[in-house]
Amino acid sequence: MDLTFSPPLHKQRHQFVVDFVKRNKPKKVVDLGCGECTLLKMLKFHHEIELLVGVDVNGAKVKKRMHGLAPISTDYLEPSYDQLCVELYQGSVTQKDTRFKGFDLVTSIELIEHLTPADVELFSEVVFGYMTPKMVIISTPNSEFNIFMPGVSCYRHSDHKFEWTRAEFRSWAMKVCLDYGYEVEFTGVGKAPQGQQEAVGFCTQIGVFYQLGGRDCCKTLLVNDAEDLFPYTLLYKVNYPSLCDNNILRRVLVSEVLYGAEKLKNRWMEEQADGICDAVALCQTEGGACAEEMKDLMEWSGASDSAEKQGSCTSCRIVAVPLDVLWSCCPKVSVLSGSLGNLKHLLMDEPNIKLSQDSSAVLINHWEQDQEEKEDDYNLDDSGYPEASLHSHSAEQEEDWEEND
Repeated sequence: MDLTFSPPLHKQRHQFVVDFVKRNKPKKVVDLGCGECTLLKMLKFHHEIELLVGVDVNGAKVKKRMHGLAPISTDYLEPSYDQLCVELYQGSVTQKDTRFKGFDLVTSIELIEHLTPADVELFSEVVFGYMTPKMVIISTPNSEFNIFMPGVSCYRHSDHKFEWTRAEFRSWAMKVCLDYGYEVEFTGVGKAPQGQQEAVGFCTQIGVFYQLGGRDCCKTLLVNDAEDLFPYTLLYKVNYPSLCDNNILRRVLVSEVLYGAEKLKNRWMEEQADGICDAVALCQTEGGACAEEMKDLMEWSGASDSAEKQGSCTSCRIVAVPLDVLWSCCPKVSVLSGSLGNLKHLLMDEPNIKLSQDSSAVLINHWEQDQEEKEDDYNLDDSGYPEASLHSHSAEQEEDWEEND
């Protein structure tokens, strides 16, 4: 029988894990035998996960695909409050590593059948007795289903050391539960042909293990807390940008404040041109109480030199955008800062933000050209050169040339 699965079986296995993560929302997840990191790449988009770890004995395979787990440009341009750290290791699942203790979820997808019987025993001790995760998902081929797979005479893969029947998988899983204080639910993916499901089960059988509350009767490995074990080699680590990082929060907030203040300034200037007054205050460089403060701002922004070079043709005005107006009119600013008082505190020492003396407003430059210079600009064509006359020479030149003929 030529049996095909839609979606492909490997995608069904990964989707099973993704759906489980959506329902149970683990914060710390490790994938044992992560290979080319396909499952990890799917899980990194789930915001409930804060630590996402993969380990595989084949370091070369991990290195080949690990950069696919790096943050993309939008993660830096639009960071969120979500926190995500990704770590990839080279190591064997038969070895204990202190860094792998206390995870919420451990996944082992099509891994256990690649281990020898002796290593399966070590695997059980390491995962359930030492790592002690809250939840474990283990998938493995169901050998009873092989009758529907053409070309499979023994095992589905040349590296498989065994393939369990449903009864054998259940026997191993129940022993693990008894030894280490877990309970298990059995399911699978890859349905059998119609009418055969009950007889042979799923193509891939899956056990979902849950840690029991009381573990007094189980033989959890007792290891001295002072004995730290680090046999795994760290191959890759990246922290995704997060607004929980105060430096990133400040950078994003400053960007939003400058953008919002500029928009409010432009709107106010348009309304001023129409004779409408608004809540934004205006100070001019021609003397007044704000003159010294405006001079400081011109020096801070690098505008003084350009003003001197331009002489009296250009004048600078300072638009003071009150923080309370900015906070109420710009939703992103209010969300990022949390409160008006916190907004003022976060902007206090920012070199890219100029505040008024009482720190109640953001000061924004507005440059204006004198009318005479504007008129001169109107005499320039698009290329920036004076408009050419209709003729290439003057009437006087024509007379001179005629006399010389």
